[in-house]
Amino acid sequence: MKKNKIRLTKIFHFETGHALAGYDGKCRNVHGHSYRLEVTVIGYPIDDPAHVKYGMVIDFGDLKKIVKERVVDVYDHALLLNKNGAYRPMGERLAAEGHRILLVDFQPTGEMMLHDIKERIRPHLPEGVRLFALRLYETGTSYAEWYADDQEED
Repeated sequence: MKKNKIRLTKIFHFETGHALAGYDGKCRNVHGHSYRLEVTVIGYPIDDPAHVKYGMVIDFGDLKKIVKERVVDVYDHALLLNKNGAYRPMGERLAAEGHRILLVDFQPTGEMMLHDIKERIRPHLPEGVRLFALRLYETGTSYAEWYADDQEED
């Protein structure tokens, strides 16, 4: 049988707040979203009949563990604020009071969150499995996407 590359997608949900410092619209205010993250990987199914994962590109459970530990557990019920922006003092005060604050070095837009998510997932994928695409829904009708094939250097 000819080997074919296969794409697998796993969907995740998390609740995260953010504020866009310096933005000229409503999103400059602290607010939150119910995010939906679609993670797509690509690879060849394991063709060794003696391998416990025979026929799989990656076990969905293994992909779930990577994304849950590296992304969902980090982002869920946290407030993302740009540590280089005007909201840093507020973030530090809230963190000192025990709130889950992520002071990040980027503007916490969906687009920039995708870059961060990619960096959190990619190094932990098994050999032969490549991150193919990410889709992050900020609302039910708005999302940002990242595709490995679109990148000049990555």
